[in-house]
Amino acid sequence: MSNEQILEAIKGMSVLELNDLVKAIEEEFGVTAAAPVAAAGSAAVEAEEQSEFDVVLMSAGASKINVIKAVREITGLGLKEAKDLVDNAPKALKEKVSKEEAETVKAKLEEAGANVEVK
Repeated sequence: MSNEQILEAIKGMSVLELNDLVKAIEEEFGVTAAAPVAAAGSAAVEAEEQSEFDVVLMSAGASKINVIKAVREITGLGLKEAKDLVDNAPKALKEKVSKEEAETVKAKLEEAGANVEVK
């Protein structure tokens, strides 16, 4: 079978059939179809392209009550839920938000006395 014949056969396959073919090839030859990525290069690209951030409450600090109030305001949680979240720090408060929103949330929490990280 020539390369052209193989390509013609692949062109006629559905997406599901192609997926099954890839899995069969991976199993048969002990390879993976994932594209190799340089670790250092991908980390730099991710840092430049990051558009979604997570705001993580690391600790409540000295003024736990003010932090609970701030968490309630930011998340809309009830008193018990906000207290549980603060008590179980480190916890993510907001996930996949814009940089501006993450910075605003961080500022509010730090003003209340919390230790916060934006990832």
